[in-house]
Amino acid sequence: MTMHGWTQKVLRVDLTNLSSSVEDLDREAAEQYIGGLGLGARYLYDEIDPAVDAYSPENKVLFVTGPLTGTGAPAGNRYVVVTKSPLTGGIANSTAAGEFATNLKYAGYDMVIFEGKASHPVYLYIDDERISFRDASGLWGKTTSETELAVVAATAPDAKVSCIGPAGEKLVRFACVINDMGRAAGRSGVGAVMGSKNLKAVAVRGTGGVRVADNARFLAAIESCYATLDDPYTEHFHQTGTPGVLELVHAYGVMPTKNFQFGTNPHGDRLTGELLADTLSVRKRMGMGCPACPIACGRITRVKNPDFAGIGAGPEYETIGMFGSSCYTNDLDAVSKANFICNEMGMDTISAGNGIACTMEMFEAGVIPQADIGFALPFGEAKGMVRLAEMIAAREGFGDLLAEGAYRMTEHYGHTEYFMGVKKQEFPSYDGRGLQGMALGYATQPRGACHIRGELQDLDLYGQLGWRVTRDRGMEAVDPLSWEDKPGLSVDVQDWFCMIDSCGVCNFVWFMGCHEDQMRELLEAATGIDMGGHEGFMRTGSRIFNLETLFNRRAGLTSADDTLPERMLRTPLPDGPAKGYVCELDKMLPPYYELRGWDAQGNLTAEKAAELGLEALTTV
Repeated sequence: MTMHGWTQKVLRVDLTNLSSSVEDLDREAAEQYIGGLGLGARYLYDEIDPAVDAYSPENKVLFVTGPLTGTGAPAGNRYVVVTKSPLTGGIANSTAAGEFATNLKYAGYDMVIFEGKASHPVYLYIDDERISFRDASGLWGKTTSETELAVVAATAPDAKVSCIGPAGEKLVRFACVINDMGRAAGRSGVGAVMGSKNLKAVAVRGTGGVRVADNARFLAAIESCYATLDDPYTEHFHQTGTPGVLELVHAYGVMPTKNFQFGTNPHGDRLTGELLADTLSVRKRMGMGCPACPIACGRITRVKNPDFAGIGAGPEYETIGMFGSSCYTNDLDAVSKANFICNEMGMDTISAGNGIACTMEMFEAGVIPQADIGFALPFGEAKGMVRLAEMIAAREGFGDLLAEGAYRMTEHYGHTEYFMGVKKQEFPSYDGRGLQGMALGYATQPRGACHIRGELQDLDLYGQLGWRVTRDRGMEAVDPLSWEDKPGLSVDVQDWFCMIDSCGVCNFVWFMGCHEDQMRELLEAATGIDMGGHEGFMRTGSRIFNLETLFNRRAGLTSADDTLPERMLRTPLPDGPAKGYVCELDKMLPPYYELRGWDAQGNLTAEKAAELGLEALTTV
């Protein structure tokens, strides 16, 4: 029976034997888990032992599109890399946008599953139905941009490339996957797992298309979304990109400063989206977009300062927050240089910047001797920050230790209290003491500290301003410092973002104002499947979230991992609008567990498992 939206084909790649096969997509799994994040999690859960070592050949790497990828749906340009994380030990799923995702779909595949390990560096070339393995020995050690250019030259001018850099080759635990010259599947170390398999890159050229079930209904749904996005805030994001958030985060006192010691930065005016757009952006205030994107938030920056000279994509808000404010360099030139290094080496900027800020605090506290680092590294040491970023990617000197992640570095020195993260994954650029919803999201996200999979900052920050993101979802503006309303909101938003990342669309469209009814209409028009209204749609999101949690439980993570650093729980913010507040996790977690249908130990109850159709998986 023909399915619409999906291509109905899975490409399975055996790296050990350098062979491939094509199989039919599991229809029932697709209808229950959609695509992207959800479908990848289901296949991974079924095919590997979650307790396996992340670097073992028995681990698998899945590249998964969604049913809206490549359809023309607003920002329908995403794929998700799913594997077991070498950073957290739990499930990893990291999403990226760009032409790579749409070409994979146009080549005829919903998913590519990589298994085993090649005996030498290789890359895979997908040219529609033609699959070939190429020797990548000459590419090993090359940066991501060098790799992309070389692979395109060796395959086809219109081929699109997803690859790792030296950080992935050297198994930096937060190495990422880069495609389209700077688009990153950034978090949880997915690039390191590719490196462990000697898989340098995937190139794809797709000349097909995607059929939707009801073209007229689908086009009307697209038009509805674009009308919703005709908004001044959308234009602001187009002009400044994610760095446009910086001033708002400063204003609410939740900008991580000096490794989350403070929530306000007295030099925050040096780190703004307006300043970046006016001084370093190559195209000034005009962003660049991915396929079918109405926002175009991306940008290219050039630094002429000889100390930090370079050119490349970004930096994004999170990068500036970590390398700029948390490291207290307050220098967009230095931040941009660190960002260029991370992009070229294939390394998550959030984990790298957070880890360096952690190192700076420990250096100032006398915990890490200068001799261990090789140079003095107090807060604000911009050149040292950039040098350490290079050392991490190369696993050189102290960088070899920090390449294991900030948690393992602090554990080495016997001072894990300096680590700012959850499940061994470093915090992004929001202080949860002033954003209670974010604090709960950090603690409970299956992939560790995360600002994407449960974007409660949408409500904690933007919702208070009454922007459309809350009005169209029928929610009232919320107080970022309140905790009573956050358990229910957290469950809803986490389930909602599971659906976004499973459909194959960028969350910025939905963060900007498009709402759940519109997403559901697009999905139903594309696939022809009745999602069962709001309740059925959100139940699917809950099924996906709980499947991720089941994976983690089998991997050895428990409810004890649903926690926050002592600094967040016991040390009140000393400054700003959130002065005096701590994260009220102990008050939020019990009602959150109850709303999730979990028992006091964070395990899915039999009743909830039956409601979600997960009962068979809970007995494995």
